[in-house]
Amino acid sequence: MQWQKWCIRLGFTAREGLVLYTVGYWDNGKLRSIMYRAALAEMVVPYGDPGLSHNRQNAFDAGEYGIGMLANSLELGCDCLGTIRYFDAHLVNSHGEPFTVKHAICLHEEDFGTLWKHTDWRTQKAAVRRSRRLVISSIATVANYEYGFFWYFYLDGTIQFEVKLTGIVNTGAVYGGDKPKYATLLNDRLMAPIHQHFFNVRMDMEVDGRHNSVVEVHTESESSGRHNPLGNGFYAKSTALNTEEEAQQIIDPFSARYWKIVNPHVLNEKTREPVAFKLIPGENVLPFADSQSSLVQRAGFITKHLWVTPYHSDELYAAGPYPNQHAGGAGLPEWTRKNHSVADTDIVVWYTMGHHHVVRPEDWPVMPMAYIGFMLKPSGFFPFNPSLDVPPQSPLHGSCEI
Repeated sequence: MQWQKWCIRLGFTAREGLVLYTVGYWDNGKLRSIMYRAALAEMVVPYGDPGLSHNRQNAFDAGEYGIGMLANSLELGCDCLGTIRYFDAHLVNSHGEPFTVKHAICLHEEDFGTLWKHTDWRTQKAAVRRSRRLVISSIATVANYEYGFFWYFYLDGTIQFEVKLTGIVNTGAVYGGDKPKYATLLNDRLMAPIHQHFFNVRMDMEVDGRHNSVVEVHTESESSGRHNPLGNGFYAKSTALNTEEEAQQIIDPFSARYWKIVNPHVLNEKTREPVAFKLIPGENVLPFADSQSSLVQRAGFITKHLWVTPYHSDELYAAGPYPNQHAGGAGLPEWTRKNHSVADTDIVVWYTMGHHHVVRPEDWPVMPMAYIGFMLKPSGFFPFNPSLDVPPQSPLHGSCEI
């Protein structure tokens, strides 16, 4: 499908659900590649209550149950609004019998506020453009929870992935009058345990070609001295991540850390720096389970937020092909043990994000939507703002430009 300057192929699998292929952007008559394939690679929901009722609840919702198998049939006016294009998903059940999930994928466009604006205070003239985004979404019901998986594509070349969490929280009975240590009281006889939701997204990157590298970027304060007389200096420092081990990283919001996927063979025509997209973390957390626990052994991918591997066709799932039948160590921990080079090659970027849920009384009986995600933003991919050609809106009264 094509929308504005974006060109994307859509797919759907029983395990991953929504899959994007060959994501590209039309730039001056040329279709420039960004990602070859992107999909949810695994998700796991560990509970923090060590009691008998909840200590084994560490479901791999993708690897055990299949996000695509549990997809909803989306409804106009309920799940999606506006002008909609729906796509059906054709799957096979456990008996090998085909079935169809009607309207498993929803595609639509929506307004997203101000794209850019500037008022010249000298002339009192203003220019403003409205932002729009393409929304590609699918929703799955996994037992008591609903998960919405949303890809957004913006006019300025930004890609966003967002998971929306709702449904009914897992609960347990309360015995006696003591306040539970590992849960939130919902009423005098009902509690909801503390828990986490971890998602891993696999992105087979192809930024202006197949051979890419990854660079870590953080900001440092400049030391005081003659070169920094007022002590106000700070700068962004870049470090190439050349091996799988170097690329195993966690977020660091205090240093404004992000990661760039660069193509060292294609340079920005203005800056002469390699073209790139940067991965910007959103909300995130690490697991609180013991490192030797069954959960962490089987879901080792949750111990790092960033993983980078060279492409292998059989490496699709962050916890391995059969997470609930493996004693531990499968998937990303196993594949990266040999510490292969990930510099200037066909790479896969894996991003793990965790939603930490200390349940509120307001989450009962149906939980309002919670959000978690990340962004891929062009960083030297274009020579200037690619949305300068967006035409002004036709306002209800007067003009958007003074």
